[in-house]
Amino acid sequence: MSAAKKPNTTSAPPVARNRRARFDYEILETIEAGLVLQGSEVKSLREGGVSLEEAYVRILSGEAWLLDCTIPEWKQAVLFGHATQRARKLLLHRREIEKLREHVRLQGLTVVPLAIYFKAKRAKCEIALVRGKKKHDKRESAKEKVAKKEMREYR
Repeated sequence: MSAAKKPNTTSAPPVARNRRARFDYEILETIEAGLVLQGSEVKSLREGGVSLEEAYVRILSGEAWLLDCTIPEWKQAVLFGHATQRARKLLLHRREIEKLREHVRLQGLTVVPLAIYFKAKRAKCEIALVRGKKKHDKRESAKEKVAKKEMREYR
C-alpha cells in the first residue's frame, strides 16, 4: 500500500476577520486570494492588530486591489516600514477577476474581504461577492441566530 500525500492545506487561525461583513451583507460566493505584502507588513500581520472593518476590494485596470485595510507599522522597522493604509494587490486568476468585475458592473454587487490568514507560510485573503442586506433581512438573521442558539441549549 502506498501512502497518499496530503496537500499542504493546513492553515493557522485567521489573523483578522471582518465580522461586520457577515452581518451587513448576504454572502453569495467566497474566493481565496493571495496578498502582495512588504516584509514589515508580514511581520506586523503575525503580531495581529489588523483592521478589515472599512476594507473593500476594487478592480482597477484588470487587477484586484484591497483598499482601506489597516496593517499597523511593525515596531522594529523604523526606517524601512510601510504605509498603514496603502493599496495592496490581490493575486487572482484573470478569469476570477473578470467574473468579479462582471458581477459588480452588471448586478451591482460588492466585493469585501472576510478574513486574512496564513496558509503554507503565505498570506491569504478570503474575499466574498456580497449583496447588501436590508434592515428586515438583518432582523431575520438575528432571529435565526437566536433560534439556533436555543436549539443547541435545549439538547
